[in-house]
Amino acid sequence: MPDRRADIYLVCGATGAGKSTYSEELARPVDGVRFSIDEWMQRLHNSDKPDENLYEWFYERVQRNCAQMRDVAERLVSLNVPAIFDCGLTNRIERDIFVNWADENGFATQLHFRDVPTDTRWQRVLKRNAEQAETFQFEVTRDMFDFIESLWEAPSDEEMARLSGVRITD
Repeated sequence: MPDRRADIYLVCGATGAGKSTYSEELARPVDGVRFSIDEWMQRLHNSDKPDENLYEWFYERVQRNCAQMRDVAERLVSLNVPAIFDCGLTNRIERDIFVNWADENGFATQLHFRDVPTDTRWQRVLKRNAEQAETFQFEVTRDMFDFIESLWEAPSDEEMARLSGVRITD
C-alpha cells in the first residue's frame, strides 16, 4: 500500500475486482475516509427501487450520492484527511467527473486500477453472493454483471500516467 501521496484516491475496476476491500485497506496507511457507492445506495435507496427502468433510476441516484460524497470530501481534504472513492468509476466519463472536480479544487488525485480477469471477478461475485460477508451489499446476478461489463472501460495508459496511476493485478 502506498504512503499518502494524494488528497483524492479514485479506485476503479470492473464488478468483482476487489475495489471495496482494496479501498478499505488503502484508507488505513493514508489515514483516509472511504466513500463506497454500494454502501450509500444500499442504505439510502435500494429498498425503494422500482421494478422497471432500473438503470435510469440507479444512475440518477448514484450521481446525487457522488455529488454529496464530493461535498463531504472537500471538507475532509481541508482538514488534511484524504478521501478514497470506491464508486465504480466505470468509464472515463465517470472518472473525469471526479478528476475535473478535484482539479477545480486544487486536490492531488491518484487513480488505482484493480485489473482482474473477467472469470476471476465472476467467481468472486458468486462467492460474495453466497457468503454475504463484509463487502456484500446486494446480490449481483449474471445479467447485472454482464450489463456493467458492457459499460466498463479500463483506464488508458495516458489516463494512468496523468493521474499517477497504480495498476493492481490479481
